[in-house]
Amino acid sequence: MATSKTLTRSVPAQARRGQHPGISLAVIATTQLMVVLDITIVNIALPHISTALHFTPTSLSWVLNAYTLTFGGLLLLGGRIGDILGRRPTLITGVLLFSLASLLGGLATASWMLLASRALQGIGGAIASPTAFALIATNFKEGPERNRAFGVYAAVAGAGGAIGLLLGGMLTSWLSWRWVFFVNVPIGLALAALAPLYINDSERHPGHFDLPGALSATLGMVSLVYGFIRAADSGWTDTWTLVSFAAAIVLLSSFLVIESRTTQPITPLKMFRNRNRSGSYVMMLCLAAAMFGIFFFMTQFIQDILGFSPIKAGFAFLPMSAAIIVAAQIAARQQTKWGARPFMILGTVLVTVGAFWVTRLDIHSSYVGGVLGPTVIFGLGMGCIFVPVMLTAVSGVAPHEAGAATGLLNTTQQVGGSLGLAILVTVFATAERNQLKVQHPHPDPNQAFVHGMTSAFWVAVGFTLLAFVMAVFVVRPQARPSGAPPPAEAKEATAEES
Repeated sequence: MATSKTLTRSVPAQARRGQHPGISLAVIATTQLMVVLDITIVNIALPHISTALHFTPTSLSWVLNAYTLTFGGLLLLGGRIGDILGRRPTLITGVLLFSLASLLGGLATASWMLLASRALQGIGGAIASPTAFALIATNFKEGPERNRAFGVYAAVAGAGGAIGLLLGGMLTSWLSWRWVFFVNVPIGLALAALAPLYINDSERHPGHFDLPGALSATLGMVSLVYGFIRAADSGWTDTWTLVSFAAAIVLLSSFLVIESRTTQPITPLKMFRNRNRSGSYVMMLCLAAAMFGIFFFMTQFIQDILGFSPIKAGFAFLPMSAAIIVAAQIAARQQTKWGARPFMILGTVLVTVGAFWVTRLDIHSSYVGGVLGPTVIFGLGMGCIFVPVMLTAVSGVAPHEAGAATGLLNTTQQVGGSLGLAILVTVFATAERNQLKVQHPHPDPNQAFVHGMTSAFWVAVGFTLLAFVMAVFVVRPQARPSGAPPPAEAKEATAEES
């Protein structure tokens, strides 16, 4: 299979290791925070955006989808670009592109301009995010130092969604919806200026840009997610719903064929031969599917049913964010002693309990009695899981494939979130419609919403249970500390680095 461009010269990294590890980690973590929180920061601003730019209720959903789909779909290519061109310049390019797109989004005067800028933000995020994750291995020594760095990164990645809701509420209420985009511009420019000074670059490996693989994967995932979203509005027998699913099958099948025949694929299929790594990918996909869906509906429940203001709704998620941060730090520090699997099992148990608990919500539930407890437990579970899953996904991967490994992990998270949200929205819409029919001729929209929401949450419970099965029956204990490659792989890595 032909690929687009080949680089024939390996450029060695020119970098200093560990001169200012605190600043290095701050740049990497802030990059990830900026990318992750932009998935949710616009949620609270959506009503204002709809009024200002004349979105219809259906088209408004694409303000979110245009970002998450391009972000998730191109993460694999983003990781590969970092491997070939060097991770530090790739990080800077992604951050600057993200900042430019944010500026254009804030200046948008028509709906199509905002959607185009959101898609461009997704491209910039897809370039920057896997590169930032891979740069932890370049800038921090293997062992406790790297585990602590992963802990900070995981806490930021896990809490970014809730921070985005809080910041979005503040900016929308105090300034304007446009500032949920403008806020990224000064942050991005500062990161681009600091990265050359404090980030250690990686070795550049000659190789191909696998554009056919990237395009088939991206278009296939877009088709699959669109099929579920279309089914929520138009039903499963709708022509475009069926066409979307058929296109997804063809495109994703083509992706697998391309990756199996290409000499340097963006997704080396051999990585799936490791059962621990495959199990960690499935876990991330399932947990993201549950988390994105629960997050989406809970923000609406808190504002529309409980009557919280945007700022108060943002603060309502702070306990969950704190739980993620605390649990992630504990898990990171205890990896060497306990390994990854115990935290994976404990984490999946906790998220399942939290997901089951929110299925018990009703129209009379309160924040303290019905929302606070399950969201904190869910946050503790996610915090326990993030670091072990990340370390397991990159354990034993050769340096020249680190970008592909991290890109695939991030892809499973974003694609899992998009697919999970689409599936939960489909279940929600069906259950809500049926409930309104039952209530005819005196429908209660709030009660129908809560019925649809809790019906969708049962699907989230199914996702968390599948993650639990992966942790118990697929991932196996490791004799060495999590994150350390086996001796043979360590020798191979050392030889390649030298």
